[in-house]
Formats: sequence, C-alpha cells, structure tokens
Amino acid sequence: MNNIKIGVLALQGAVREHIQHIEALGATGVAVKRPRELDDIAGLIIPGGESTAIGKLMVEYDFIDAVRAFGEAGKPVYGTCAGMILLAQRIAEGDQPLLGLMDIEARRNAFGRQRESFEANLDIAGIGPFRAVFIRAPWIEAIGEGVQTLAEFDNIKVMARQNQYLVSAFHPELTGDVRIHKYFLDMIEEA
Repeated sequence: MNNIKIGVLALQGAVREHIQHIEALGATGVAVKRPRELDDIAGLIIPGGESTAIGKLMVEYDFIDAVRAFGEAGKPVYGTCAGMILLAQRIAEGDQPLLGLMDIEARRNAFGRQRESFEANLDIAGIGPFRAVFIRAPWIEAIGEGVQTLAEFDNIKVMARQNQYLVSAFHPELTGDVRIHKYFLDMIEEA
C-alpha cells in the first residue's frame, strides 16, 4: 500500500490531519496546491473548511475543471464537510461553485452554526460504530439513483458513496480513528 499516493486539496481546511491519517495507513499523503499535481496521485480528498471560499479558490486556481476531469477519469474523490458540498450536483440554498460529480443535494450549515457543533455515534455501513465530529456541518438533503447511504444521524443522511465518490458531513480526520480513510484507500485500490 505504501506506493499509493493520495492528495489532499490544500486550499483550506484540515490538510495536515488528513495527511497524517493517510500516512498512518502506510500510504503517501501529499498536499495538492496546483492542478498539475493531480497527475501524480491515485485519489483526492477535499477537506472541510468554508465551501464558498474553497469553491472560489478552486475557480481562481483552475481546479474546477481539473478535479472534474480527475473524477470523471475514474479516480476516487472523497469530500468531507465542505468537500461534500463541493462534490454535490446541487445545494439546497445559495449559489457557489460546485464540482457536480455526485448525484446528491447538500444543505450547507444544516445542523446550525459553530456553537451547535457536536459529536455523535454513527453506525457506518462497511465500517461499523464510529464517533463522528460535526462542525457547522452540512447534510445530504437528497440522493439520486445509484447513491448508497452509508450513515445517518437522526434519520438524516450524513455519509454516502456513488461509484468512485465518497462524502461525509463530518470530519473523520479530527478523530484518532483511521477506518474511513482505510475505506477510501480500499476504494483507490479497487479503482
């Protein structure tokens, strides 16, 4: 597994924490700061942060078309929190740049503001019990055909997969649990 190189989009968010989880699993994690660096990786993580700001930076640094082409070429992409919003085809409110790669509709800040951030126990399909960290988290408002819900919180979809795309409304990189990153590594190996 140590020959697998996984990129983390390094425009905003917990880049270092994602790289630490990747490297704890024996793969190589790299901060992706330029579109041409996508050529050197087998999978990409789009971290949390502020989705509007990340979207604008992706436009400014020519990442939108580059990441779309990366995903459409069959390479796995995982979006956490703001990354989930960016991967969505639609958002329930507002207007911002989207990659539109996954057939979901996301709702930004669905669980409330910063002070409503929380942790919750989830049962994730294929992973099991997981203590998730939600920070100003979105949720999945609607899913299209072919999208598999992997986890719910209070009957609200918070993690899903569609082919080579994976999203979570929460931040697994802020826990000591690397199983979701392992799930993503397995997706890369399958691809």
